[in-house]
Amino acid sequence: MLPQHPRSTPGRRAFLLAGAGAATALALGTPARAASRAPFGRYGSPAHRLTEQTLYVHPGGLGDHTTVQAAVTAAGTGATLVIAPGVYRETVAVKSDRTDMTWIGVAEDPRDTVVVYDNAAGTPKPDGSGTYGTTGSATTTVQADGFTARRITFANDWLRADHPDVTGTQAVAIKAQGDRSAFHHCRFLGHQDTLYADSTALTVFARQYFAHCYAEGDVDFVFGRATAVYEDCHFHTLVRTDLTSAPYGFVFAPSTAGANPRGYLVTRSRVTSEAPDAYYKLARPWVPSSDTTARPMLTVRETRLGAGIDAVAPYTNMSDTYPWQQQRFAEYRNTGPGAKVTVPENRPQLTRAEAASATRGAYLGDWKPWTREEC
Repeated sequence: MLPQHPRSTPGRRAFLLAGAGAATALALGTPARAASRAPFGRYGSPAHRLTEQTLYVHPGGLGDHTTVQAAVTAAGTGATLVIAPGVYRETVAVKSDRTDMTWIGVAEDPRDTVVVYDNAAGTPKPDGSGTYGTTGSATTTVQADGFTARRITFANDWLRADHPDVTGTQAVAIKAQGDRSAFHHCRFLGHQDTLYADSTALTVFARQYFAHCYAEGDVDFVFGRATAVYEDCHFHTLVRTDLTSAPYGFVFAPSTAGANPRGYLVTRSRVTSEAPDAYYKLARPWVPSSDTTARPMLTVRETRLGAGIDAVAPYTNMSDTYPWQQQRFAEYRNTGPGAKVTVPENRPQLTRAEAASATRGAYLGDWKPWTREEC
């Protein structure tokens, strides 16, 4: 993504972690006798296994592992990680050989189970070999196919205001690259480049599904080249204290491969904002230097767009070399003040016939993650 130099709202780190609540206090600090009463809720004790390999993660030592990464490293194909409430300050990598893994947050509220770290693209690596870059900044990286997460918060709480000298301000909460990646009732918190929905290679069309999820940020905070469906999701744009004029940022920045007939589909969702009216663009196309043949694709349908979205000009260019009008952006039956069509040429609309093929089934094919029973 393009370098940005904004500084974020003071106190953001405290806000990111404030939702851990009483359940997190139990996991991190209560006496073992009290915590042992039901450390994994309805999932029982470590003696009760949900699948052939179920690993329990508890920061206080009441499970099989105290960190998520340790459990991932120990897991085999098809493993389930049952994660107790807590703030897990670590980076986690799910390599390509850890296929069909499931993470389940024990708490009903995903705010209570948080995986968070604070690397940015411009953060120097400890070994002195340079900076992390956008991909390396990710708190959680998932390369394996068949990954599922439920009721987990993925966060990157790196703050621009704390690092005014850093120009690489991309700070990814999660980079999902695997095919058949599903996220149910999850939260994605950050500022720039929060949710990186991508694939492992230009020629790989990774399918991803986000249902009843929440994502927030400011610059390109949902981006990448995956074939991704966002259903019943909430996208929230943040206030910027470093800028005095619009735009503050952009919600979506797809980088769909030109050969891929399906990019991002947003359906039955909503976009809200803390910022003044019309201070955010809905999207801009990302044509990366690694794939100049990309044709970013985004369809937003039957979604409520709040007043924070610029209704007159909801799209803009990331590079004048690749204008958004030459990409694959479209809308269908959106509502709200940010969806008002005032300049028709600025808001391409699907016909009813075109909308009939812009569905989750068309995008995801024979994979139907919405039919799985909720754990």
